[in-house]
Amino acid sequence: MTKTPLLLLAALLFETQSALAFSVSHDFSVQIGPFNASRTNFEYALTPADYRVESTVQTNGLFDTLYPFRADYATTGKINGDNLETRSYKYTSKSRFTSRSRELVYDQNGKPLYRLSTKNGKEKKVDILPDAKNKGTTDLQTVFAELARQYNRLKFCDSRMEVFDGKRRYDVIFKDEGKDLLNDEALPYKGNAVKCSMYIDSLGSSGDDLLWDVTQDEPIYFWIMEDSVKKLPFIAKIEIESTPLGKLQVLTKNVTIRD
Repeated sequence: MTKTPLLLLAALLFETQSALAFSVSHDFSVQIGPFNASRTNFEYALTPADYRVESTVQTNGLFDTLYPFRADYATTGKINGDNLETRSYKYTSKSRFTSRSRELVYDQNGKPLYRLSTKNGKEKKVDILPDAKNKGTTDLQTVFAELARQYNRLKFCDSRMEVFDGKRRYDVIFKDEGKDLLNDEALPYKGNAVKCSMYIDSLGSSGDDLLWDVTQDEPIYFWIMEDSVKKLPFIAKIEIESTPLGKLQVLTKNVTIRD
Protein backbone atom coordinates (compact mmCIF):
# COMPACT_ATOMS: atom_id res chain seq x y z
CA MET A 1 0.00 0.00 0.00
CA THR A 2 1.35 3.40 -0.92
CA LYS A 3 2.93 5.41 1.87
CA THR A 4 2.80 8.67 -0.09
CA PRO A 5 -0.39 10.63 0.67
CA LEU A 6 -2.07 10.54 -2.72
CA LEU A 7 -5.17 12.10 -1.29
CA LEU A 8 -3.27 15.18 -0.48
CA LEU A 9 -4.43 16.22 -3.91
CA ALA A 10 -7.61 17.13 -2.13
CA ALA A 11 -5.76 20.15 -0.84
CA LEU A 12 -7.01 21.96 -3.92
CA LEU A 13 -10.04 22.89 -1.83
CA PHE A 14 -8.54 26.12 -0.52
CA GLU A 15 -9.76 29.68 -0.30
CA THR A 16 -7.07 32.36 -0.19
CA GLN A 17 -8.80 35.36 1.30
CA SER A 18 -5.94 36.19 3.65
CA ALA A 19 -8.07 38.19 6.06
CA LEU A 20 -10.19 35.18 7.00
CA ALA A 21 -9.68 32.04 9.08
CA PHE A 22 -11.42 28.88 7.91
CA SER A 23 -11.10 25.14 7.49
CA VAL A 24 -12.10 22.84 4.65
CA SER A 25 -12.65 19.10 4.84
CA HIS A 26 -13.03 16.48 2.09
CA ASP A 27 -14.47 12.99 2.47
CA PHE A 28 -13.28 10.61 -0.26
CA SER A 29 -14.03 7.16 -1.55
CA VAL A 30 -11.05 5.39 -3.16
CA GLN A 31 -11.61 2.78 -5.87
CA ILE A 32 -8.69 0.59 -7.03
CA GLY A 33 -9.58 -1.86 -9.78
CA PRO A 34 -12.60 -3.85 -8.52
CA PHE A 35 -12.02 -2.80 -4.90
CA ASN A 36 -13.78 -0.13 -2.87
CA ALA A 37 -10.40 0.29 -1.22
CA SER A 38 -10.60 3.04 1.40
CA ARG A 39 -12.30 6.01 2.95
CA THR A 40 -10.20 9.10 3.42
CA ASN A 41 -10.52 12.47 5.09
CA PHE A 42 -8.47 15.55 4.29
CA GLU A 43 -8.70 18.82 6.24
CA TYR A 44 -6.99 22.14 5.69
CA ALA A 45 -7.14 25.12 8.05
CA LEU A 46 -5.84 28.61 7.31
CA THR A 47 -5.41 31.81 9.30
CA PRO A 48 -3.62 34.97 8.13
CA ALA A 49 -0.47 33.87 9.99
CA ASP A 50 -0.32 30.07 9.78
CA TYR A 51 -1.81 26.90 8.34
CA ARG A 52 -2.52 23.28 9.24
CA VAL A 53 -3.04 20.26 6.97
CA GLU A 54 -4.21 16.84 8.18
CA SER A 55 -5.20 13.69 6.31
CA THR A 56 -6.13 10.10 7.13
CA VAL A 57 -6.25 7.04 4.87
CA GLN A 58 -7.98 3.88 6.11
CA THR A 59 -8.60 0.77 4.00
CA ASN A 60 -12.00 -0.87 4.22
CA GLY A 61 -14.04 -3.88 3.10
CA LEU A 62 -12.38 -6.75 1.26
CA PHE A 63 -9.36 -4.58 0.48
CA ASP A 64 -8.83 -4.07 4.20
CA THR A 65 -8.85 -7.85 4.68
CA LEU A 66 -6.27 -8.33 1.95
CA TYR A 67 -4.13 -5.20 2.51
CA PRO A 68 -4.96 -3.63 5.90
CA PHE A 69 -3.47 -0.15 6.13
CA ARG A 70 -3.96 3.14 7.96
CA ALA A 71 -1.91 6.31 7.64
CA ASP A 72 -2.16 9.73 9.30
CA TYR A 73 -0.36 12.86 8.13
CA ALA A 74 -0.11 16.26 9.84
CA THR A 75 1.67 19.43 8.74
CA THR A 76 1.79 22.86 10.39
CA GLY A 77 3.50 25.97 9.14
CA LYS A 78 3.72 29.74 8.94
CA ILE A 79 2.55 32.03 6.16
CA ASN A 80 5.19 34.58 5.20
CA GLY A 81 3.88 36.75 2.38
CA ASP A 82 3.39 34.45 -0.60
CA ASN A 83 5.41 31.65 1.00
CA LEU A 84 4.09 28.79 3.12
CA GLU A 85 6.90 27.63 5.40
CA THR A 86 6.72 24.23 7.07
CA ARG A 87 7.27 24.10 10.82
CA SER A 88 6.36 20.48 11.56
CA TYR A 89 5.60 17.34 9.56
CA LYS A 90 4.48 14.04 11.07
CA TYR A 91 3.49 10.75 9.48
CA THR A 92 2.40 7.44 11.00
CA SER A 93 1.23 4.25 9.31
CA LYS A 94 0.30 0.71 10.23
CA SER A 95 -0.05 -2.28 7.92
CA ARG A 96 -0.50 -5.96 8.73
CA PHE A 97 3.08 -6.52 9.88
CA THR A 98 4.67 -3.09 10.04
CA SER A 99 4.16 0.17 11.90
CA ARG A 100 6.13 3.24 10.87
CA SER A 101 6.44 6.89 11.76
CA ARG A 102 8.45 9.84 10.57
CA GLU A 103 8.77 13.32 11.99
CA LEU A 104 10.70 16.22 10.49
CA VAL A 105 11.91 18.80 12.99
CA TYR A 106 12.49 22.36 11.72
CA ASP A 107 14.13 25.47 13.13
CA GLN A 108 12.26 28.78 13.52
CA ASN A 109 13.08 29.71 9.92
CA GLY A 110 11.63 26.54 8.43
CA LYS A 111 14.97 24.81 7.85
CA PRO A 112 14.82 21.02 8.43
CA LEU A 113 17.19 20.00 11.24
CA TYR A 114 16.68 16.27 11.65
CA ARG A 115 14.21 13.44 11.12
CA LEU A 116 12.97 10.89 13.62
CA SER A 117 11.93 7.57 12.11
CA THR A 118 10.57 4.44 13.72
CA LYS A 119 9.86 0.99 12.32
CA ASN A 120 8.12 -1.53 14.56
CA GLY A 121 9.16 0.45 17.64
CA LYS A 122 12.82 0.90 16.71
CA GLU A 123 13.68 4.62 16.60
CA LYS A 124 16.35 6.28 14.48
CA LYS A 125 17.43 9.93 14.52
CA VAL A 126 19.22 11.36 11.49
CA ASP A 127 20.62 14.90 11.34
CA ILE A 128 19.87 16.71 8.09
CA LEU A 129 23.10 18.28 6.93
CA PRO A 130 23.04 21.65 5.11
CA ASP A 131 22.67 21.09 1.37
CA ALA A 132 22.16 23.76 -1.28
CA LYS A 133 19.84 21.38 -3.17
CA ASN A 134 17.37 21.45 -0.27
CA LYS A 135 17.19 25.24 -0.02
CA GLY A 136 13.66 26.54 -0.59
CA THR A 137 12.07 23.07 -0.48
CA THR A 138 9.02 22.09 1.51
CA ASP A 139 6.98 19.00 2.39
CA LEU A 140 4.41 17.40 0.09
CA GLN A 141 1.34 18.57 1.99
CA THR A 142 2.49 22.19 1.89
CA VAL A 143 3.06 21.87 -1.88
CA PHE A 144 -0.67 21.41 -2.37
CA ALA A 145 -1.48 24.35 -0.15
CA GLU A 146 0.78 26.48 -2.33
CA LEU A 147 -0.81 25.12 -5.49
CA ALA A 148 -4.28 25.93 -4.17
CA ARG A 149 -3.30 29.53 -3.44
CA GLN A 150 -1.89 29.87 -6.94
CA TYR A 151 -4.94 28.31 -8.58
CA ASN A 152 -7.40 30.47 -6.68
CA ARG A 153 -5.53 33.63 -7.66
CA LEU A 154 -4.47 32.84 -11.22
CA LYS A 155 -6.78 29.99 -12.31
CA PHE A 156 -4.07 27.71 -13.63
CA CYS A 157 -2.11 24.71 -12.34
CA ASP A 158 1.16 24.97 -14.27
CA SER A 159 3.99 24.93 -11.74
CA ARG A 160 7.03 23.02 -10.56
CA MET A 161 7.53 22.73 -6.79
CA GLU A 162 10.52 21.43 -4.88
CA VAL A 163 10.07 18.86 -2.11
CA PHE A 164 12.41 17.40 0.49
CA ASP A 165 10.87 14.71 2.70
CA GLY A 166 13.80 14.42 5.08
CA LYS A 167 15.41 11.75 2.94
CA ARG A 168 14.71 12.39 -0.75
CA ARG A 169 14.77 15.48 -2.98
CA TYR A 170 12.24 15.48 -5.80
CA ASP A 171 10.07 17.86 -7.79
CA VAL A 172 6.29 17.82 -8.20
CA ILE A 173 5.16 19.07 -11.61
CA PHE A 174 1.61 20.29 -12.26
CA LYS A 175 0.21 20.95 -15.75
CA ASP A 176 -3.06 22.33 -17.10
CA GLU A 177 -5.01 19.86 -19.24
CA GLY A 178 -7.96 22.04 -20.30
CA LYS A 179 -11.66 22.02 -19.40
CA ASP A 180 -13.80 18.91 -19.03
CA LEU A 181 -17.36 17.88 -18.15
CA LEU A 182 -17.86 15.56 -15.18
CA ASN A 183 -21.02 13.48 -15.31
CA ASP A 184 -19.94 10.24 -13.57
CA GLU A 185 -22.95 8.55 -11.97
CA ALA A 186 -20.89 7.82 -8.84
CA LEU A 187 -20.06 11.49 -8.31
CA PRO A 188 -22.31 13.71 -6.19
CA TYR A 189 -20.59 16.72 -7.83
CA LYS A 190 -21.21 17.02 -11.59
CA GLY A 191 -20.68 19.76 -14.16
CA ASN A 192 -17.91 21.80 -15.73
CA ALA A 193 -14.44 21.20 -14.32
CA VAL A 194 -10.83 22.12 -14.96
CA LYS A 195 -8.54 19.14 -15.56
CA CYS A 196 -4.93 19.18 -14.30
CA SER A 197 -2.15 16.62 -14.07
CA MET A 198 0.65 15.84 -11.66
CA TYR A 199 4.00 14.13 -12.21
CA ILE A 200 6.88 13.35 -9.88
CA ASP A 201 10.39 14.05 -11.15
CA SER A 202 12.56 11.88 -8.91
CA LEU A 203 15.77 13.80 -9.77
CA GLY A 204 17.58 10.47 -9.59
CA SER A 205 16.22 9.49 -6.18
CA SER A 206 14.80 6.00 -5.64
CA GLY A 207 11.30 5.40 -4.34
CA ASP A 208 9.78 2.58 -2.33
CA ASP A 209 6.05 2.90 -2.82
CA LEU A 210 3.40 2.51 -5.50
CA LEU A 211 2.63 6.19 -6.09
CA TRP A 212 6.30 7.05 -6.48
CA ASP A 213 6.77 4.37 -9.14
CA VAL A 214 3.55 5.05 -11.05
CA THR A 215 3.79 8.85 -11.28
CA GLN A 216 7.24 8.79 -12.85
CA ASP A 217 5.72 7.02 -15.88
CA GLU A 218 2.23 8.46 -16.16
CA PRO A 219 0.35 11.35 -14.58
CA ILE A 220 -2.20 11.61 -11.85
CA TYR A 221 -5.17 13.52 -13.25
CA PHE A 222 -7.47 15.61 -11.09
CA TRP A 223 -10.59 17.67 -11.80
CA ILE A 224 -11.25 20.97 -10.03
CA MET A 225 -14.76 22.38 -9.59
CA GLU A 226 -16.14 25.41 -7.74
CA ASP A 227 -18.42 25.27 -4.70
CA SER A 228 -21.79 26.77 -5.66
CA VAL A 229 -22.32 28.55 -2.32
CA LYS A 230 -18.89 29.76 -1.20
CA LYS A 231 -17.39 29.88 -4.71
CA LEU A 232 -14.32 27.99 -3.53
CA PRO A 233 -12.33 25.60 -5.75
CA PHE A 234 -12.28 21.94 -4.76
CA ILE A 235 -11.11 18.66 -6.22
CA ALA A 236 -14.02 16.53 -7.44
CA LYS A 237 -12.14 13.55 -8.82
CA ILE A 238 -8.63 12.05 -9.01
CA GLU A 239 -7.58 9.31 -11.41
CA ILE A 240 -4.58 7.18 -12.31
CA GLU A 241 -5.36 5.22 -15.46
CA SER A 242 -3.15 2.23 -14.72
CA THR A 243 -1.68 0.75 -11.53
CA PRO A 244 -0.66 -2.87 -10.76
CA LEU A 245 -4.15 -3.32 -9.28
CA GLY A 246 -6.05 -1.54 -12.06
CA LYS A 247 -7.44 1.96 -12.49
CA LEU A 248 -7.39 4.13 -9.36
CA GLN A 249 -10.16 6.67 -8.80
CA VAL A 250 -10.68 9.00 -5.86
CA LEU A 251 -14.20 10.43 -5.71
CA THR A 252 -15.19 13.33 -3.50
CA LYS A 253 -18.31 12.32 -1.56
CA ASN A 254 -18.68 15.35 0.67
CA VAL A 255 -17.10 18.78 1.19
CA THR A 256 -17.43 20.73 4.44
CA ILE A 257 -16.34 24.37 4.79
CA ARG A 258 -16.14 26.05 8.18
CA ASP A 259 -15.43 29.72 8.85
